[in-house]
Amino acid sequence: MNLSLKKRIAISFIIANVAVLVLSFVVFHFLHNLNKNIESVTTKSIRISSLTHEVRISTLQILKTQGIILVNRRPPLDTTKRLRNKLKILKTQIQQLELLNKNSQGQREITELLAYITSLEIVLKKSSAFHKDPVGFRKSIGSFFENILNVFTKLQELQDTQTIKRDEQIREIIKVTKKKMMFTLIIGFFATILLGFIVPGKIALPFKKIKDALRELQDCNFDVSIFYNQDDEIGEIAREMNKMIHSFKTFEELRMNRISLENRKFDALANMSKKPVLVASADNKIIYMNGQLYNLMRVQSEDVIGKSMNETLVPKSIIDCYKMAIKRRSKIENMKIIIPAKPKVDGEASEEQSVDIVEVEVEKDGQEKEIELQEVVFAGYANVIPIRGKESSLDYYLMILSSEMFV
Repeated sequence: MNLSLKKRIAISFIIANVAVLVLSFVVFHFLHNLNKNIESVTTKSIRISSLTHEVRISTLQILKTQGIILVNRRPPLDTTKRLRNKLKILKTQIQQLELLNKNSQGQREITELLAYITSLEIVLKKSSAFHKDPVGFRKSIGSFFENILNVFTKLQELQDTQTIKRDEQIREIIKVTKKKMMFTLIIGFFATILLGFIVPGKIALPFKKIKDALRELQDCNFDVSIFYNQDDEIGEIAREMNKMIHSFKTFEELRMNRISLENRKFDALANMSKKPVLVASADNKIIYMNGQLYNLMRVQSEDVIGKSMNETLVPKSIIDCYKMAIKRRSKIENMKIIIPAKPKVDGEASEEQSVDIVEVEVEKDGQEKEIELQEVVFAGYANVIPIRGKESSLDYYLMILSSEMFV
């Protein structure tokens, strides 16, 4: 997919924003579920506690009414009726409590409570038994109330235990939610880091290719190209760079052809003159030497061509002559040149070379000059001719050596 650099950066920001939104939504979802679960647990627990409190109050009122029946030999006529009404209210409350305690602890105690209340209601309906056997009637009522009180006490203990479990459940819900949120945040963090490495890397890669190509161009290596097939701003730069590199390569080939042509010209001229010939550039680099000079100096082309004269075995007299020509930017005629004989190395096989012994002025300690005898392979004169280039600058200096003075 060919997208512009601007669009790719925009899409990267959109993806990052979407990732943040998704992460925020997930965290909000966890918080919402946490609130929902805690609310569900606490609402049910609060309702159970409220009903348990109502049952406790109703039980106390019933005990109070029961006390009136048990103490008085002749209790008020409406006492039994009030007791039945309060038992009815208590029964309703316990039935509501039963609905909230389905499939949980306390179900058995609630069932026992309902059974005792139902049995007590049946006994209270038989009010005539109170007159026939008041002692047995009181004893029966007292027994039922004692059982109701005992079962209710057990139920209340279970409710206290469930309250403790409810708190533990809430803590567990919070703990699990924290773990989920932490896991989500860690994933989001590493995903963001990964995205931060991938996206800049994808964007920076073509710039690195361009930088590497420019470094190769600085080293005059024109056999490079930038491969980038995206149709965006960087792709346009890469294509233009490839065109420029191709132009440089073509120019370099033309330049090398020109140098080769000039070398052939120099070679032809040098062969015609049959004298040692040397061509150097204005920056003192050797461009050409003919065979006669190679033989005199006993060097190979790779030892001198393209190198500065100071880095080669070119004699000091030739270097001084070139420096004078470059300084004057004019022709030098009949300057004395001496090429010393190359010292022989033990065991080295060499061609026979004509050697003369001549007197040479040698400078001592930069002040005095003395005459010494030296072995030389050439002692003569040199003419240096500057050759102007196309841009009116002195591109080359042509030196011709002769054992006799030029006329």
